[in-house]
Amino acid sequence: MKNTILYLTTIFIWGSTWLAIKFQLGHVDPIVSILYRFFLAGFLLLAFCIITKQRMEFLFKEHLCMALQGLFLFSLNYWAVYTAETYMTSGLVAVAFSLIVFLNITNGYIFLRTPLNSGTLIGAILGTSGIYLIFMPEISSFDLSDKNIIGICLGFTGVFLASLGNIISARNQKNKLPVLQTNAYGMAYGAIIMFIIAFSLKKNFNFLLTYEYIGSLFYLSVFGSIIAFGCYLTLIGNIGADRASYAIMLIQPVALCFSTFFEGYTWTRNGFLGLILIMAGNLMILKKKSRKNIKRIFKLSS
Repeated sequence: MKNTILYLTTIFIWGSTWLAIKFQLGHVDPIVSILYRFFLAGFLLLAFCIITKQRMEFLFKEHLCMALQGLFLFSLNYWAVYTAETYMTSGLVAVAFSLIVFLNITNGYIFLRTPLNSGTLIGAILGTSGIYLIFMPEISSFDLSDKNIIGICLGFTGVFLASLGNIISARNQKNKLPVLQTNAYGMAYGAIIMFIIAFSLKKNFNFLLTYEYIGSLFYLSVFGSIIAFGCYLTLIGNIGADRASYAIMLIQPVALCFSTFFEGYTWTRNGFLGLILIMAGNLMILKKKSRKNIKRIFKLSS
C-alpha cells in the first residue's frame, strides 16, 4: 500500500508540473529558473531537516555521493531537457524520456548487478509503444534537420543523465544514506552547479515578479521537487530503479489529462490505444498476478 501511494503521488504531481513549467519559460532563462527551483527546494528541505533534528553530519565521501546525485538528477539533466524543448516539440522529448526505463534496466544491471526481469522488459516495451502511439503526429513530422538532431541529442543526454542519477540514488540508499537528507544536500549542490554554469555563460539573473511565475516556482520547488522526488527516490529504494522509472511513462498521459481540462487537448483513437498499452505495461511491471494474466492473453491471442 505504501509503494502504491508513493507511485501515484509521483505520477500525479509530475503529471501536473508540465503546466507549471510553462509559466517558467519565456522571460527567465531556463538555466536560471532551474537554479531558482532547486535553490528554493534545497533551502526548504535543509531547513526542515534541521528543524526536525535529522542527522546532518556526513563523511566527505558521502557528500561526494550526494553531490553526484545533484549533478545528474537535480541540474544537468534538467538543463539538457529544457534546452532540447527549444529545438523540438515536447512530445518528441516525452518519447525520448520514455526510454529511461530501458536505461535503468541496463544501468542497474551494469552498476548494481540488478537481475534482468523479463516482465519488466515486456512492460517497458508495451509502455514505449503506447507513448509512440500517443505522440505519433509529432513523430511522423520529425525530419533529420540540424535543429532536430541537436534536440534529439540533448534529449537523450538528459535521459541518460537522469538514469545515472536514479542509479546513484539507489546506490546511496543501499549504503544507508537517508533519502530526505540526501535530497536536501543534493538539491543544494544541484543549485550551486547551475549557478556556476549560469555565471560562466553570463546569463541574466533576472526574476519575474508575477503571481504566475512565483506561484509556479513554489509549486515546482515544493511539490515537483521536494515531495515528488522524495516519493520517487524512496520508491527506487523499495522496488528498484527499473520498476520505479515506469512512473515516467504514466506521467505523459496524466499530463495530457490535465491538458484536456485546462488547454482543450483532444484525445484520438491512437491516444486511447496508447493509454491502454501504457496501463498494460504498468500492470506487467508492478503486479506479478497481472503479469501471468497478460502472458496468458498473449498465448491465447497467438
